[in-house]
Amino acid sequence: MGLEELIEVGRGNKPADLLLKGGNLVDVFSGEIIPADLAVHKGIIVGFGRYKAKKEINLRGSTLLPGLMDAHIHLESSMLSVSEFVRAVLPCGTTSVIIDPHEIANVLGLDGIRYLLESSKYQPLNIFMMLPSCVPATLLETAGARLSAYDLEPFLNHQWVLGLGEMMNYPGVLQKESRVLEKLTLLGTKNVDGHAPGLKGKDLSAYVLAGIRSDHECTTPEEAREKLRCGMHIMIREGSLTRNLDALLPLVNRKNARHFSFCTDDRYPRDLLEQGHINFMVHRAIQKKLDPVTAIRMATYNTACYFGLRNLGALAPGYWADIVVVDELEKFRVIKVFKKGVLVAEEGRSLLPPVSKKSFPIRSSVNVHWLTLKDFRIKGITTRARVIEVLPGQLISRQLIRNVRMNKGFVESDLQRDLLKLIVVERHRASGNVGKGLVRGFGLKQGALASSVAHDSHNIICVGCDDQSMLTAVVEIVKTGGGLVVAKGEQVLEKLPLPIAGLMSSRPLNWVNTKLEQVLQTAHSLGSELPNPFMVLSFLSLAVIGDLKLTDKGLVNVEKGRIVSLFV
Repeated sequence: MGLEELIEVGRGNKPADLLLKGGNLVDVFSGEIIPADLAVHKGIIVGFGRYKAKKEINLRGSTLLPGLMDAHIHLESSMLSVSEFVRAVLPCGTTSVIIDPHEIANVLGLDGIRYLLESSKYQPLNIFMMLPSCVPATLLETAGARLSAYDLEPFLNHQWVLGLGEMMNYPGVLQKESRVLEKLTLLGTKNVDGHAPGLKGKDLSAYVLAGIRSDHECTTPEEAREKLRCGMHIMIREGSLTRNLDALLPLVNRKNARHFSFCTDDRYPRDLLEQGHINFMVHRAIQKKLDPVTAIRMATYNTACYFGLRNLGALAPGYWADIVVVDELEKFRVIKVFKKGVLVAEEGRSLLPPVSKKSFPIRSSVNVHWLTLKDFRIKGITTRARVIEVLPGQLISRQLIRNVRMNKGFVESDLQRDLLKLIVVERHRASGNVGKGLVRGFGLKQGALASSVAHDSHNIICVGCDDQSMLTAVVEIVKTGGGLVVAKGEQVLEKLPLPIAGLMSSRPLNWVNTKLEQVLQTAHSLGSELPNPFMVLSFLSLAVIGDLKLTDKGLVNVEKGRIVSLFV
């Protein structure tokens, strides 16, 4: 299609492909909601008003708005393949996502990045990528890969790559580590996303000086305000575990709203099915009395502007015809979704079959040294030990010092005091590394839970009441090539296989959600009262947030950035 044809259609001299009639249009530029017909040709919005068109759809007073955008998400955390994720979020009105393949890259390295890029082709969803900046996230654990600036450079000119993903290694920035600075200087004028929970004062200024311009880790208005004053774009997060929307919305006003976007970071199958995606955040913001047009801007135009996506985020001539139709703004029920002028979802369901394309070959990601019961024993040195305390609903954890239960010189789980054994088994290089610790807060009375989803390097993490149950759970993960497992003694009670990098399933959304619910119900039957114990478990090895975490190399004092002894 040439520019001449667009001009002819825009002037009304030739018929458009599609005319959406009788709707009320949200104008993110003027802040108005105006009655208008919208003409689309070859996937591009060409104008407003009376146009001749090959096809007309009468919207009967419904409201049109730009396709919703997620400013930051780890697609792998949905546990879905790319095509199933697309089918899940399209009916919610999401037409663009900016993904950070941090999780799969920490398992498969460059192959993981290529897998997501190839799987994203030809999807009815704009899938942009920020290159993972922290592979590995820390040297205090064993990752499946190590990516330098040299490794990332070939992807810089890829049309769907927008910049560098969340720089969670803020100590490395402040300490001027060469491998970190090389990545920051590699990008030139491209965006660099931030990840700096609690950073403030001169350290925050230095972090921003390094070229990092956004943050999605703010949990309080005070933290977000300071980062906003430093020129950072604030991505308000409402994920499945960490929910900051209600806390941060009071900071947003007409003067500063253009510096805010919405993101989910991590969104799990149940929440996608029951709550939705970015549409849930917009609806919630409107319920909290945020101006509806402002809420829609934060979910569309603000995100497009931050990432330099000039043809997205608005309904205006020259913009891609990514359009969401809702019944009314207060209810925000998505009726129709158009992707480049094509109706792709209606009344809560995707209208398109999964993209049929030869999948990118992907290797096995579970490579574990032979395990026996001895690998799960903890030899006691003293009777007092460091314990990781789970804080429900938070990524951080707290360090406790507790007396431990001993039997013949070995530490045992103490069910009465809810002190359970925690094990991390290295799964990338068959090194034989097994990190050992204790955790409080799971409430298990019997059996064990194991997962190959364990941020950030995704080694196998397991919590349990006895060594045999833990061994059974971990071995089953090895057999299935990754996943979530509940075991008791020598019996596997339930499992959710995740054969794609040990993080994702190739099965449909409803199947994954059903299996996940069965795994959770089984975990609850063993005594855990946590809403999602596997979600909590997956963050107990995240060695960049909290007081105390466990990796395959041992207990990590996060603040000091070093391995510490289990025993005091």
